[in-house]
Amino acid sequence: MEISVIGTGYVGLVTGVCFAELGNQVTCIDNDVKKISALKKMIIPIYEPGLEELVKNNVKKKRLKFNTSIKDGIKDSKVVFIAVGTPSRPNGEADLTYVENVARGIAKHLSGYKLIVEKSTVPVETGKWIEHTIKINNKKKVPFDVASNPEFLREGSAISDFMHPDRIVIGVQSKRAEGLLTELYRPLKAPIVVTDINSAELIKHASNSFLATKISFINAVSQVCELVGADISKVAEGMGMDKRIGRQFLDAGIGFGGSCFPKDVDAFIHLSEKSGYDFSLLREVRRVNERQKGYFVKLIEKKLWILKDKTIGILGLAFKPGTDDMRNAPAIDIIKMLQQEGARIKAFDPQAMEKAKEFLTEIKFCKDAYEVARDSDCLVILTDWNEFKEIDFKRIKKLIGQPIIFDGRNMYNRAAIEKLGFQYFCIGRK
Repeated sequence: MEISVIGTGYVGLVTGVCFAELGNQVTCIDNDVKKISALKKMIIPIYEPGLEELVKNNVKKKRLKFNTSIKDGIKDSKVVFIAVGTPSRPNGEADLTYVENVARGIAKHLSGYKLIVEKSTVPVETGKWIEHTIKINNKKKVPFDVASNPEFLREGSAISDFMHPDRIVIGVQSKRAEGLLTELYRPLKAPIVVTDINSAELIKHASNSFLATKISFINAVSQVCELVGADISKVAEGMGMDKRIGRQFLDAGIGFGGSCFPKDVDAFIHLSEKSGYDFSLLREVRRVNERQKGYFVKLIEKKLWILKDKTIGILGLAFKPGTDDMRNAPAIDIIKMLQQEGARIKAFDPQAMEKAKEFLTEIKFCKDAYEVARDSDCLVILTDWNEFKEIDFKRIKKLIGQPIIFDGRNMYNRAAIEKLGFQYFCIGRK
């Protein structure tokens, strides 16, 4: 099938490349001239495991191309995906400016029937506004359909998530649209949930908000564990064995971040309020998440006493392992809190240091964990990269100023670390 994907961020680029890998002819479109120029040269603007190889393979097989023009990019396509950014406004509402602009651009260049599919995470009734925008700008009255097809891709495993989904959700208004999307996704052999557009849009926000709730719940329980002397890892294990609950998203830590959970929780709160419902549960989810970062900083301060002029070594900056995404990364707020107390910061992340420079200042970025540890007053783990599990702590012990570790991701075995002579502090574990 000939398809186009407008937007080459994390969602758009992965979506386009994976559709090409399934044998479709795909054009990825973006108005960022530098980004498209780089993609044409096989320079990938984001880090996602396996993505670079798929881009090169599908460009070589002439199934994938890049364009800056909506007019040229959608000319031969039957299905057009909108995958542009929907950042949060100060009040939590999703900013749909890019979506509207793209819808207007599509309308002006319709030359035959097309199915326009919103892939971006958007609030309920966005589909109606896309349809309205296209209608009023579709001067030639070319037939079209609008559909919703929310993404459920996790950064760091996005390609696998696309190719092996739990389910595919499509919100449609016509059998023609349903047929096109069903055919497009048929190779994945995954369950397809067919619904109206409003329900499809809500499924995305409800799913992410529920997962965020699960994370905030276990983080709140971890603080109770600290107070009563229980072990959060055992509590989570016991809870997770209940099939009604499940073990995923029950890892206590420094809170959730990234481009999805914080934004989607805020958007769902705003949407509910606008519709007449006070979603107080989600307000508390957000508050617990923010408090968790402050709680971790207080733990560091409690154990180091005075933070001013202390050198704190940070391992991990990205909001999760497997990505270079720094958007809403807990590390940003934690580092800024430490700096406000006068601490000096050294940091290392395997992938995110360049992007971290856009969010953080007055930091010494290091080449590896050992340079971070040298003469530091402690090590602080903020992202659970697999390579941090391979650190030689005997070597770290010889380099570090004070043998203290604050593990914000509960990565290590306490007994093993303490046996090497470190003081070890984590989240809610004995």
